[in-house]
Amino acid sequence: MAKTLKVGVIGVGGIARTHFPGWKESPHTEVVALADVWPEALQRVGAEQGVSRLYNRAEDLIADPDIDLVDICTPNNYHAPLTIAALDAGKHVICEKPLAPTPEAIRAMIAARNRSGKKLMTAQHFRFQGTSRALKAEIDTGVLGSVYHARSWMLRRAATLTRPGFIQKQHSSGGPCIDIGVHILDLTLWMMGFPKAISVTGVTQDKLAHQPGSFSIWGGAIPREQFDVEEFAAAFVRFENGATLILEVSWLLHHKTPLEDMQMWLYGEKAGAHWPGNELIWSNNATQQHLNTQLSRADTGEPHAKECIAFAEAIVNDQPSPVPAEQSLVVMTILDGLYRSAAAGREVRLDT
Repeated sequence: MAKTLKVGVIGVGGIARTHFPGWKESPHTEVVALADVWPEALQRVGAEQGVSRLYNRAEDLIADPDIDLVDICTPNNYHAPLTIAALDAGKHVICEKPLAPTPEAIRAMIAARNRSGKKLMTAQHFRFQGTSRALKAEIDTGVLGSVYHARSWMLRRAATLTRPGFIQKQHSSGGPCIDIGVHILDLTLWMMGFPKAISVTGVTQDKLAHQPGSFSIWGGAIPREQFDVEEFAAAFVRFENGATLILEVSWLLHHKTPLEDMQMWLYGEKAGAHWPGNELIWSNNATQQHLNTQLSRADTGEPHAKECIAFAEAIVNDQPSPVPAEQSLVVMTILDGLYRSAAAGREVRLDT
């Protein structure tokens, strides 16, 4: 089958490397152009991927009339302007998480999508894991009943990338709250069916990053003079339907894990569930027995690749975006509320 969608990738750093296999595997896509502000990285990745059309300016890639789909893999603060420019140029866009650092920016992206008639997807790859798909399918049968509480966390022990794109607000707008908190919060809300959030109480901390000798197993010594984002965040979220959620995220925590502990617990009227263990936890009241059921954990392939393949399929078959921007707006409204609550020292109301 002939490749029907020409792909241009903006930002050729670490996360882009997880996307390239998906574009190669899809029967519908071919990467024809790359853009990056670092010439050495651009030349190296271009040679590795067999791509000769290389741009030092993202604007030039977006203006390329041969490109149908733009894949944005830049630091957070550049997501919105590049996405809007690409949509306005008539390109479909898949953009790495977080879709944008503020709800206002996401609303502007949605407006650009609407006026362009093109598709926009947030790259939330955890939705494409085999464990996630299996648990979501089970939950959608109603096995949990109404979910009235959730606990979600993504905690790392001395594991943060130390590049400016992650640890400086001018590039990222925030720390683990919007870097990895966006992952587990998106996954949890997706499992819950995206109930309407009405308020959040949040806190942020930076206790460890600024200690003398602070380090990361991913980057060595932390450049403390550059580190101006939070290293820990937590929140208590209330929903309109009466449900609640506790969220905890960190890059640096004295937590017993070799690298990362990512878990979600859902508590419903009929049963509970755990991810990624994929267990259902329930009781037989007639026999007064506590029961656990292990779900299938069949692998569906590498999730970063799968999200790219799914987006191409949606474009070719004119289907809805696999991860709609409206859902990312809900996620970022909550995380933005966390930051606002931490700054104000009180609960804040949300407009989702």
